[in-house]
Amino acid sequence: MLIAARGLTKTYSMGAQVVHALRDVSLDIAEGEMVAIMGTSGSGKSTLMNILGCLDQPGSGSYLLAGEAVQSLSSDALASIRNRRIGFVFQQFNLLARTSALENVELPMVYAGIKAAERRARGLEALQRVGLGDRAQHTPTELSGGQQQRVAIARALVNQPQLILADEPTGALDSQTSNDIMQLLSDLNRQGMTVVLVTHESDIAAWARRKLVFKDGRMVEDRLQAGTSDPQSGAGLGL
Repeated sequence: MLIAARGLTKTYSMGAQVVHALRDVSLDIAEGEMVAIMGTSGSGKSTLMNILGCLDQPGSGSYLLAGEAVQSLSSDALASIRNRRIGFVFQQFNLLARTSALENVELPMVYAGIKAAERRARGLEALQRVGLGDRAQHTPTELSGGQQQRVAIARALVNQPQLILADEPTGALDSQTSNDIMQLLSDLNRQGMTVVLVTHESDIAAWARRKLVFKDGRMVEDRLQAGTSDPQSGAGLGL
């Protein structure tokens, strides 16, 4: 299991009110799965994503990422795990507006202390992988929304993570571009990448092999979707 979580809880205090964002959530995600997390606003899906991404820690419970217990690590150790093991893709792309696509892709490697020549080579390779090798020197303002998201995916891939976490990756895109981005994520999954995405759109969730549904901080549904198969069986997606 790449992800093994047991009894995750998370509460927030808002004045006199206590908000139970997660209530005793347990789940396993195997290496190579593609999983969609769904739920209405306030259901707990974003809180879970933040914990899985080592951006937040649970109030109680345990979380193992690739066998490493991360729920009680220091902030520096968590930052190292995020850089080494996890690639993030966000709805609003989070690209630096005045720097090139290549420089945006290189950024995680800067934090990792990788030398400039290797950064450039790996950055160009990642852009080629998402079909943007000829746009390396373009700034985000010179790219379409779909191209900007591809740059963000290349940035997520460049440190060769074990896990991609995508938070509403198509939320700012039109339908055709959304399909293109989901095809790219699906192709990466077929190549062995573990992909976990948060979405409120059923047609986007349908790309995943498995769907988790959250309500009031609890996981109320966990199922393989029609036309898909158990990722550990070695069978294809059937999409």
